[in-house]
Amino acid sequence: MDTTFWDEADRLLIRYGSGFTPRVIERASGVHVFDRQGTPILDFTSGQMSAILGHAHPDIVATVSSAVASLDHLFSGMLSTPVVELAARLTATLPAELSKMMLLTTGAEANEAAIKMAKLATGRYEIVSFDRSWHGMTQGAASATFSAGRRGYGPPVPGNLALPAPNAYRSPFRSADGSHDWESELAYGFALVDQQSSGSLAACLVEPVLSSGGIIELPPGYLRRLRELCDERGMLLILDEAQTGLGRTGTMYAFDRDGVTPDILTLSKTLGAGLPVAAVVTSAEIEQTCHERGFLFYTTHVSDPLAASVALTVLDVIERENLVERAARLGDLLADRLRALRDAYEVVGDVRGRGLLQGIELVRDKTSKAPADALGNAVTAACLDRGLHMNIVQLPGMGGIFRIAPPLTISEDDLHAGVDILEASLKAVLDDAAG
Repeated sequence: MDTTFWDEADRLLIRYGSGFTPRVIERASGVHVFDRQGTPILDFTSGQMSAILGHAHPDIVATVSSAVASLDHLFSGMLSTPVVELAARLTATLPAELSKMMLLTTGAEANEAAIKMAKLATGRYEIVSFDRSWHGMTQGAASATFSAGRRGYGPPVPGNLALPAPNAYRSPFRSADGSHDWESELAYGFALVDQQSSGSLAACLVEPVLSSGGIIELPPGYLRRLRELCDERGMLLILDEAQTGLGRTGTMYAFDRDGVTPDILTLSKTLGAGLPVAAVVTSAEIEQTCHERGFLFYTTHVSDPLAASVALTVLDVIERENLVERAARLGDLLADRLRALRDAYEVVGDVRGRGLLQGIELVRDKTSKAPADALGNAVTAACLDRGLHMNIVQLPGMGGIFRIAPPLTISEDDLHAGVDILEASLKAVLDDAAG
């Protein structure tokens, strides 16, 4: 235990969330991070769900080294070739309607810009998002975040309304056969929105898979119906694909599965493969309307060439190494392994997600579905002891939900090794509890 290090950390650092992982990390390479003792730790979270190419990918290292030495940051009113090239490359991967890009640095920043664009374009101010949403920690994004962080900071931005997240495992909306009745749930949610609205509905901002909300996947058909409900009310649809974009779910974008095009798309995390890169993409029509109305989002790092160069490299590697198809294939393997855990253990209640963004929910037993926060914490610690970094949702009542999102470059052997460690850790904790 690095006592001096942690004492200094306690003395000097502002605490900003859950406790720190009790290892001092010295370096990272590929799908592993290494602590001060040189212990390899398999990274099943891709850093903060971002490093889709793993750590220190040679192409990213070369790009960053070159850009820092030649063209990294400019006055925000200047443009460089990499930014325009990225706009061309990125929009070419999207439906034709999404033809205009703005390059930023973080997911919260991208969502702030998207929210401001939606309000300006529609002339309205109300934003609807899921009751387990996480869109960022800046004021507008945080006001659209309902899963955590709402108390103690004064009033959120006016006009933020919540929809029930379609949690198939726990939703009270059930068909006669016991299956999840998401259609009724969504209709009920929008009826509540209509009751609460002051008549100024601007946009619906949602994640195709709610990650921090507990790996809640929108059921097939849900996004299309949501699009229709938005259209009926003159609302824009904003999709936050911070974690689901660029191949993570086995398609280039999660919305590709549903064939539904958003009015505004936000990208971050995966676009920079672990470095601070984000983008907002929208239609020429919305961009023109916002421009005519004086859209202002003039930030220090808007259109930075370093960020553009990194994102271009990420797109290059994804295409060259067929990482979208790879994520789909490895996702099938991961799902099979996780479903086997669910079948073998009474405390593994549910498996959900897509591609290489999946989760399992631990419960006290399958009948009660009672949350198992303490078990989740114990299994997380046991995994770390065995060389696997796992992430649990850091919210009350959700501490038994593991988010599994390894780099898309992970080998089959390492993927199996990680699940093996997870199972060994779960079994050891259960055996200890049984005495």
